[in-house]
Amino acid sequence: MLYELFLSTFITFFVVIDPIGCAPIYAGLTSGASATARRSMAIRAVVVSTIIIFVFALFGEQLLHALSISLNAFRIAGGIMLFLIALEMVFEKRTQRREDRAQMVMESPEIEDVSVFPMAMPMIAGPGSIASVMLLMAENQGIERSLTILAAVGVILLLTLAALLAAGPIMRLLGTRIEAVITRLLGVLLSAFAIQFVIDGVRASFIGA
Repeated sequence: MLYELFLSTFITFFVVIDPIGCAPIYAGLTSGASATARRSMAIRAVVVSTIIIFVFALFGEQLLHALSISLNAFRIAGGIMLFLIALEMVFEKRTQRREDRAQMVMESPEIEDVSVFPMAMPMIAGPGSIASVMLLMAENQGIERSLTILAAVGVILLLTLAALLAAGPIMRLLGTRIEAVITRLLGVLLSAFAIQFVIDGVRASFIGA
């Protein structure tokens, strides 16, 4: 059971964070930086995003209660949000938006450190990853299940760090066409997860009514 939870969490965050998709963006943002600077910014970006995601994972449910938002309402909203992200991935809108954001950063000479913006937020610790971790933590009570979710998220963040550190070789290996195919396939998978979140939220709302 814990293995299934780990696997589903791993797949969800691999799709939402998209380490392979972050690599070319990071490579473009840091093309003029030294190897040492690129390495330090990659580490800083993952550390900052890890803190953000883990804070929402541990205290997100309390935040919902403080705002008088039910878990079912958040489950439906989060599912819709993830579905919109999935549509953008399938039709390559997400990649285009990331590239446009990266281009704006590169055209601003006063911005040199890209670790916090746009890498940590919103590319890694964006609305999709925050909503996903809050949903999963709220639906899986207990120390073992919570630790399983956090472990899966931690593995994805380590993979993201590895992808950022190896951004150049990854781009040369995959190429833009293979990356586009992978992104679309992941988008279809994410859409199924998103619809399931919405179905669970609607079903729970009607049963509880």
